[in-house]
Amino acid sequence: MKKIQYEIDPHNRLVIDGSGRKSGLPKFRKVLYGRFKTDENNNLAYHIKAPLQEEESIPHQINLKGEWSLTDDHRLRLTLEKQARETFGDQITLQGEILEVNESSLLFAVTTTTKEGARSTYVLDLGGVWKADEFNRLSFHVKKEKGKYDILTLTGAWEIDKAHRIVYQYEKARLVKKKRQTHTLVFKGYWDIKDALRVSYVLSADTDSVFDFKAASGVFKEGWIKYELGIGLARRTAPERRTVTLFGKWNLKKDVGLVFEIDYEYKNTKAITFGADAKLTGKDTVLFRLKKGIDNKDIGVDLELSHEISKGDGEAFLRLLTSRREAAIYAGAVRRW
Repeated sequence: MKKIQYEIDPHNRLVIDGSGRKSGLPKFRKVLYGRFKTDENNNLAYHIKAPLQEEESIPHQINLKGEWSLTDDHRLRLTLEKQARETFGDQITLQGEILEVNESSLLFAVTTTTKEGARSTYVLDLGGVWKADEFNRLSFHVKKEKGKYDILTLTGAWEIDKAHRIVYQYEKARLVKKKRQTHTLVFKGYWDIKDALRVSYVLSADTDSVFDFKAASGVFKEGWIKYELGIGLARRTAPERRTVTLFGKWNLKKDVGLVFEIDYEYKNTKAITFGADAKLTGKDTVLFRLKKGIDNKDIGVDLELSHEISKGDGEAFLRLLTSRREAAIYAGAVRRW
């Protein structure tokens, strides 16, 4: 008996396809009703639910290994390893949509049809970490065995909403009504500053999921921080420009440092912390040369603030600055001002 040939139909069901070969099965084509699932290493398996006849020597679970990717229209694709290609071909492309994104996972909704003809939807959960690629695009690194990763790239441009969250939208045609539908993915996290030419969006401090965006410039002012950057898109010669503007309030805290406090959704406030070298100017302002990290590395940014920064803990710092003409702020280090 020759090897059985399989294919995936438009309803994400596994189908036996004789393709002119004698398979020993009573029918030329047969739908195997079941569902796809992933294991802890994000390998794919198809669990067959419908009972099989005794003469059908088909396992109840078919395991598949390969490399994950996203198609241009955001479908999930598995390019199979060599041993599976004789029976499945080169690729399996699942119809569906990205349902949700979390700090360490991507959820993909798969719609199928049961044996009784009813539509049913289930979710594939891929685990991994989120990163920004060299073109400032959002990408999900799917965790595999032996520390390896497959990369799913969201090829479109992202936006920033009023709550300082990253929002990604894409369109695709619905199979039933043949109309295009917009899908929106919201990444919940908080912003951090690396240096004058790099700004980061952290999804979770407990994971490695962080978007490090390369920028052309960074501008720091009294009530906002602004970065200009580009997102490289396919079929476009020039990057799509983006302005990341973070609105907040500067403050001085003795046991913390110079902070920029940003209000996110649900009155959740998070601060970006800096060290600084400071000196008085001749126009009732304080000039800060910003530093970052436990080693107080100069990030190449100057910030000029009015004396209103002296409210609270800043009052003691301003007195110190007046007596010394210059002073240093240390963030995350043993020494404080």
